[in-house]
Amino acid sequence: MTDQQKATGRLYGVGLGPGDPSLVTVRAAELIGKADVVAYHSARHGRSIARSIAERYLTGGQVEEKLVYPLTVETTDHPGGYRGALDDFYEEAAARLAAHLDAGRDVVVLAEGDPLFYGSYQHMHKRLAHRYPTEVVPGVTSLSAAAARLGQPLTEAEETLTVIPGTLPEEELTARIAAADSAVIMKLGRTFPTVRRALERAGRLADAQYVERAFMPGERVAPLAEVDGETVPYFSVAVLPSKVAPLEPEVRLSDGVGSVTVVGTGPAGPLWLTAEARGALAEATDLVGYTTYLDRVPQRPGQQRHGSDNKVESERAEFALDLARRGHRVAVVSSGDPGVFAMATAVLEVACEEAYRDVPVRVLPGMTAAHAAASRAGAPLGHDYATVSLSDRLKPWDVVAKRLRAAAEADLVLALYNPGSKSRTTQVGLARDLLLEYRAPETPVVMARDVGGPTERVRIVRLGELDPALVDMRTILLIGSSQTQAVERGGGVEVVWTPRRYPEE
Repeated sequence: MTDQQKATGRLYGVGLGPGDPSLVTVRAAELIGKADVVAYHSARHGRSIARSIAERYLTGGQVEEKLVYPLTVETTDHPGGYRGALDDFYEEAAARLAAHLDAGRDVVVLAEGDPLFYGSYQHMHKRLAHRYPTEVVPGVTSLSAAAARLGQPLTEAEETLTVIPGTLPEEELTARIAAADSAVIMKLGRTFPTVRRALERAGRLADAQYVERAFMPGERVAPLAEVDGETVPYFSVAVLPSKVAPLEPEVRLSDGVGSVTVVGTGPAGPLWLTAEARGALAEATDLVGYTTYLDRVPQRPGQQRHGSDNKVESERAEFALDLARRGHRVAVVSSGDPGVFAMATAVLEVACEEAYRDVPVRVLPGMTAAHAAASRAGAPLGHDYATVSLSDRLKPWDVVAKRLRAAAEADLVLALYNPGSKSRTTQVGLARDLLLEYRAPETPVVMARDVGGPTERVRIVRLGELDPALVDMRTILLIGSSQTQAVERGGGVEVVWTPRRYPEE
């Protein structure tokens, strides 16, 4: 420690917890009692919640530094606007505390909750901690206080907790809420109507709890849907508690008909999930799907998983709808996008039968295999393209060939799904030979296998050199049009792209 550091006072950021003075830690109480200077933030009215919590630990001998905000939500004529006015205030406040520290006085800055969790102290910390010896004393956060007052855990097992400021735009709030296992939404007050709409849009309003002034006078706990937005103060939070229910499974089911959500999980693992899809998977009481795809979805306590073979789509759909009729919230898991050669059609086909017409069904999109493969190669789908399945299990090869020929005559880029399998070995060769009647042998072809998965491999070959032996069921083929380019860039990396303009004839 340098001589200068020895001569200065110490800076303490002291967390006071959620409001009850008895929840102040022993270390915090000791420091408040011994401090030369106690600083705290307040609004223009001069009252400070932080000081009121710490009052019983003040001795009367400390210098008190009241850091009064120049404005809260009022308009300002500061040239930097609201943020500029606050920055100037924090600089001036830091300078006042620095003068005490330079004089050798120890300074305690009080903070409600925890000093480094959405707290005002952090602005002093950023400006002073690199200049003076500093200690941060943690406090009980509003998250922990809210959970304690609800008597419900925030997270259990492998659940994750998301902390969301209510000041985010509504679309962003909705996405974050939909994707969360458990969540705490901070900074309500005037943001409450937006937060409530976001919870409703994300399908989580019924789960949301409201906690106001936890461990303070005037505390209130209620289902959020029952709260009048006109009465909501800043010191309140919305809580989506743990989904691991201690109740028996039948108690967790809805009183009437449940629902079926067909969820697109993208071509691989969790990185490809949309926020909405992630939320639907977390909300489900039951997951139904091809076992290989179910294995990509994290296990959740209390959730039932029903895996089956890939060749029983209709039976799987009927099983899911039967569960929903008994009150279950069912997620039917589908790879890629469920509407592209996947489970959405199978579910809707059965759902349109008389027995299931009253069961709510929705389809959530996912990243398609074609789009994922295209992103790895560049932009081969940059202009018009057609998507064709080479499988002749559900349609005769003559129909496949007719569609390939029509797309080739129209000079469309082609995305070829289901190109081959152990029992289907001729389709790729037949498709290649047909397309060579219309395309040059040098036409770029993207061969993409297991995109996003552990064995991902993406190769760019030429149509005349396409080897069917290298293609299996996990491969997708993107066949360029007459305009598609394959260009080698720096480092020998070849990219494929199709121009957005088509030449005039």
